[in-house]
Amino acid sequence: MTLLDATFFYGVPPGENEALALDQVRRVYGIRNIRVYEDRHAIEVEYDASRLGEPDIAALLRSAGLEIRQIVNAAV
Repeated sequence: MTLLDATFFYGVPPGENEALALDQVRRVYGIRNIRVYEDRHAIEVEYDASRLGEPDIAALLRSAGLEIRQIVNAAV
């Protein structure tokens, strides 16, 4: 298992529908944790890089209705 964190910056803050969709993203195998920082317009995702990659995470967040603008890597 290779744990990584990636921070995704978004445009419009998530509403109720997006929050519910993010709850489903949390249940995807390989996602360890999701933290939303509304003040920074950022979502930090801790994930197992042996299962998922950044493009996969970005696609999941976009499918939850988030407008992803930038991705920043940081190893755990």
